[in-house]
Amino acid sequence: MHEKREYCGLFGVFGHPDAAMLTYRALYALQHRGQEAAGICVSDGRHMRRHVDIGLVTEVFKPETLEALKAPNAIGHVRYSTTGSPSVVNAQPLLIQYARGQVGIAHNGNLVNAALLREQYEGEGAIFQTSSDTEVIVHLLANPRHQARSDPLGHVLTHLQGAYCLLVFFPDRIECCRDPFGFRPLVIGKLPNGAYCAASETCALDIVEAEFVREVQPGEIVTLSAQGMSSRFFVSPGQTRRAQCIFEHVYFSDPSSDVFGQNVHQFRVASGRQLATEAPADADVVIAIPNAGRCAAMGYAAESGVPLGRGFTVNHYAGRSFIMPTQHARDLAVRMKLNVIRETIEGKRIVVVEDSIVRGTTTRGKIGALRKAGAKEIHMRIACPPIRNPCFFGIDFPSRKELIAVSRSVDEIRDFLGVDSLAYLSLDGMLKCAKQAAGDYCTACFSGDYPMPVDTQVHKFILEDKHQMRMFQDERSSSSGDGNEGRVEEVALRGRGA
Repeated sequence: MHEKREYCGLFGVFGHPDAAMLTYRALYALQHRGQEAAGICVSDGRHMRRHVDIGLVTEVFKPETLEALKAPNAIGHVRYSTTGSPSVVNAQPLLIQYARGQVGIAHNGNLVNAALLREQYEGEGAIFQTSSDTEVIVHLLANPRHQARSDPLGHVLTHLQGAYCLLVFFPDRIECCRDPFGFRPLVIGKLPNGAYCAASETCALDIVEAEFVREVQPGEIVTLSAQGMSSRFFVSPGQTRRAQCIFEHVYFSDPSSDVFGQNVHQFRVASGRQLATEAPADADVVIAIPNAGRCAAMGYAAESGVPLGRGFTVNHYAGRSFIMPTQHARDLAVRMKLNVIRETIEGKRIVVVEDSIVRGTTTRGKIGALRKAGAKEIHMRIACPPIRNPCFFGIDFPSRKELIAVSRSVDEIRDFLGVDSLAYLSLDGMLKCAKQAAGDYCTACFSGDYPMPVDTQVHKFILEDKHQMRMFQDERSSSSGDGNEGRVEEVALRGRGA
């Protein structure tokens, strides 16, 4: 159903007898961040094992699976692929055997220099098992030159460019890492038994009844171990500007979560109020496009004085349309997922509040359904500015040529959608709703102001494309295949591995 796709969710806990079960519950709370694959990796303090597969959390883990993963320490991951295909080989957490033993890793974000690093390491003889940018981190960690450093992990992180929150899992500890720009959220909680945990959002802390302790700071590594919690920085605090992803507030995070020190629901309500101030409409009722538009619609109705109504019901058992292979199939899935409440719509002038528009194709289908239900007028209001630039830091927006706001003016988008009027929230208006200073957020998808240099040719399949090109070039002289299919319990670094 969604034109923009979630990235990933992380959870880790150290020192709880039911670590795997707690991780399962937390991943369930984070399911909105990734619906392609899920996995849990556990440690008894000496040995590590994992279970990963394609599917939702409830599909991947059964009671017997969780019982087999019983251990006091665990990390978990729900995935939407921002680099690499949605295959079980790319499912996380990765579990790797290298010279110093086992290491597990779970990643939320996207590395903009992953292809360059991978090409360098493959040139030195390293063999990669996945097409995920995350595996690059482990190869750096295995490098003897990096291992010789006083803080190998901290040294490795200085080589990464892009967005990353990481849970790096060793048999005796979990290292919780956040990139120096702070693109993605990562928080620390404390369980009733005194054990510490880490999560992408506070909604995961709530479901396991953990008390919020604090955020992991940009450029910080927080260690969870038998000694409790400790911290170190791999860059000096304030060395880089903050670039917290504003789209966490606009769309991705759960409304119940506090992200970047602000409740998501309150931000969205404030954005709806600001939108009503900037773009009022003569109407009889305000409705939301479920689900992310609901909070903004509440704010719009409250500020405008136009009553809030319910225009759609949601069929929660319909398939996930974003994985459908064709536009026709996606449109059909949208019709199956959303049903119009005709009594709210017929003969009315309606304001339709949506969180954002990317391609516009699914939005146009929803507007068409409202027209068929007898809407007299439709005034579309978008609770963020037009998206005119691709994201390279973990949101799977399409390429620039597919973004509707690049090729069309606001009036042309209005005509494409088939609405009577269309207005977006201004960039300044959106930032006014945020708690922190405007300069602390990444707004590149709206403004084109990227906080670091990016290669505009980067896309989610770049690692696979480069691999396939090399295979094509070498096929006359050699042919080989891993047979690396199905569930992978452990991946070994072979060749030089450094």
